[in-house]
Amino acid sequence: MARKTDIPSSYYGEPRKFDPTFRGPVHNRSCTDVVCCVIFVIVILGYIALGTVAWIHGDPRKVVYPTDSHGQFCGQQGTPNANKAILFYFNILQCASPAVLINLQCPTTQLCVSKCPDRFATYLDMQYNYRYNKSYWEYYKQFCKPGFDNPKKPAAQVLRDEDCPSMIVPSRPFLQRCFPDFITRNGTLTVANQTKFKDGAGKTRSVIDLRDAANQVTAMQQGVESGITSLLDAKEVGMKIFEDYASSWYWILIGLVITMVVSLLFILLLRFTAGVLLWLIIFGVIAAVGYGIWHCYWEFSTLKGKPDADVTISDIGFQTDFRVYLQLSQTWLVFMISLSVIEAVIVIMLIFLRRRVRIAIALLKEGSKAIGYIMTTLFYPIITFFLLAICIAYWAVTAVFLASSGDAVYKVMSTQPKCMYANLTCNPETFSQTNVTKVCPGSQCTFAFYGGETLYHRYIFVLQLCNLLVFLWLVNFTIALGQCTLAGAFASYYWALRKPNDIPTCPLFASFSRAIRYHTGSLAFGSLILAVVQMFRIILEYLDHKLKGAHNALARFLLCCLKCCFWCLEHFIKFMNRNAYIMIAIYGKNFCTSAKDAFFLLMRNVVRVAVLDKVTDFLLFLGKLLISGSVGVLAFFFFTRKIPVIQEEVPSLNYYWVPLLTVIFGSYLVAHGFFNVYAMCVDTLFLCFLVDLETNNGSAARPYHMSSTLRSILNKKNSKRRR
Repeated sequence: MARKTDIPSSYYGEPRKFDPTFRGPVHNRSCTDVVCCVIFVIVILGYIALGTVAWIHGDPRKVVYPTDSHGQFCGQQGTPNANKAILFYFNILQCASPAVLINLQCPTTQLCVSKCPDRFATYLDMQYNYRYNKSYWEYYKQFCKPGFDNPKKPAAQVLRDEDCPSMIVPSRPFLQRCFPDFITRNGTLTVANQTKFKDGAGKTRSVIDLRDAANQVTAMQQGVESGITSLLDAKEVGMKIFEDYASSWYWILIGLVITMVVSLLFILLLRFTAGVLLWLIIFGVIAAVGYGIWHCYWEFSTLKGKPDADVTISDIGFQTDFRVYLQLSQTWLVFMISLSVIEAVIVIMLIFLRRRVRIAIALLKEGSKAIGYIMTTLFYPIITFFLLAICIAYWAVTAVFLASSGDAVYKVMSTQPKCMYANLTCNPETFSQTNVTKVCPGSQCTFAFYGGETLYHRYIFVLQLCNLLVFLWLVNFTIALGQCTLAGAFASYYWALRKPNDIPTCPLFASFSRAIRYHTGSLAFGSLILAVVQMFRIILEYLDHKLKGAHNALARFLLCCLKCCFWCLEHFIKFMNRNAYIMIAIYGKNFCTSAKDAFFLLMRNVVRVAVLDKVTDFLLFLGKLLISGSVGVLAFFFFTRKIPVIQEEVPSLNYYWVPLLTVIFGSYLVAHGFFNVYAMCVDTLFLCFLVDLETNNGSAARPYHMSSTLRSILNKKNSKRRR
């Protein structure tokens, strides 16, 4: 008898009727969502056209190489600047102005040089010392305009025409540009041990002025508001990390191969020992977390009371050497509390869900059998990875060419503050024929940025958004194609009454052919809906980044609510699309009909969906966690030289956590790839199981297709056929 709180099954549609002609995935089917298929093909052709136009107009050199005031690239081979790969600012102090970010132009001459200056000097000092030692000029002139070799020219005219910089400061290259060589000594920012200096006009300036100017240039080039000092420090850390990768990549690859082999063996073993392995996973994770709690308590007790170990994490700030944190008692206390919470959650979940674990084990065992009969499904992710790599590469190349497709824009730069022509566009070829130099003596027509006034250049930003939207569409379509293909193959296994004799030949290839031939439009329809939602999420994240410094609490609250809503919507659409693709693979109907049928089927069995499906996901997650954690522990003992047998083979590292975290993260991704196929198998079998319960009754004419284990758990039986 149904409870009063139960929702009638008719509320979510009538249960499926028995179809005597149904023998698994329908073979006689027609094309679905043809209109969306046509639109999808047109969009792909337009995307190819967009990439072609970007290729024609774009020039990646504008992104790779810095550009001087004459619009020439620094460091490009085959040009006079081939050996001059660094951009030098005549007077970087003039960049310390908000107008730099508005006009995208630092109002000083920029020159390509082979190396940055390594000393303090002004043009006036050089001209004075030239009388006694001409080597001053030989050094200084390498930072002057090419061809200028007249140290006796009046200094006022030289500085007005910017033939030479008014001063040079010790610098080092960063982002292929010369920035002051900042060094912090005793908490004070210095350049060459100096905190103050005189500029070319004889005015006393501080190192803070240099830092502000460098920050403005960095913000203009990087689009961020971070200090040049922190960026230089980040570069040093990045170089050390790169060195660690260069010396340990071989061992990282070995770790990922071990993960792949263990994941494959794990899935195959589930076919024979699913129950034992899953219970071992559960108790293994509980034991591992318990050991972690004990170890953290032991470390905490050992360090407690020591003077150096009582310092809080906030007091020491960020440290690149992770071992510093391991010397603090507070670190181990945080670890212990976190692991205790995780342990409690796992135990409580298992207590309440223990009765459903048997059914989940039966589904997993059935999924392992299906993969054992159709082994090719384990290698299908390689095809998905290859298609995703093509999509990502095409999107990235198109984005770079679009960003670099503008023409060089030149603007009038004047040292006079009241010049009426300042910041106006100009043509360097005809600039000398205008009266700008007469009205504003010393004015120059210098390179500002890449842009343009044509219709194509005006809509670069819109084209970038289109590039991103189509990229998301193609990525989701690739994933949808893989899900539909795998679902069709596993459905062929489930609906085979006599396994494996009734399983069709090459079920994976047959399913892939059906998905491409008949359901490209349906897959494109579902992936487009998801791509649009993801596009909105990206726009919201961008707006949130821009409004971080805003003080409007209402706007921040509304934005946070929208982000939360779209996050939930995206995950719901992913869930529905996944089940809709399974129904498409089985029955061959269009996307909307399949999504409706899948939704009603799941809602008619909402308790089974909420419990069995999530228990299965939880157990698969524990499997991924155990595999990546085991490989991570092995990598930890290896990179910390705690395995005596191969201790001498360990490479010398700056930070041992670099390859360690890479192995752990990479192992999780590899295990996730294998288990994704397995999860798709279980989801497909689960939906087929629900349809089987609705359409069949165990009689000789309508036998159940589920395994004997599932029938025994559900107290279902198949009647024996009369001979």
